[in-house]
Amino acid sequence: MPCLNPDGTLSPTARRILGALPETASPEAVSAEVLALETGLPLFRVRASVREALNGGLVVEQAGLLRRTALADDLLAKSEVAAER
Repeated sequence: MPCLNPDGTLSPTARRILGALPETASPEAVSAEVLALETGLPLFRVRASVREALNGGLVVEQAGLLRRTALADDLLAKSEVAAER
């Protein structure tokens, strides 16, 4: 399942996963397993989406722990504005 729609917006799954990740500036990070529990998504779906998000520069991983990037923060903010319209 792609993280980005053809129009450049985040997919619903990507919004859910990225929204559950700690912000860029946060010293905290979470594992894919914790992310699956927090989002209620199956672990295989979280791992696939995280892999795509890593390749797209939306997520960073250190020692198996994940945090979203500034690019992901920007896309999330844009998707919230679009949802309000």
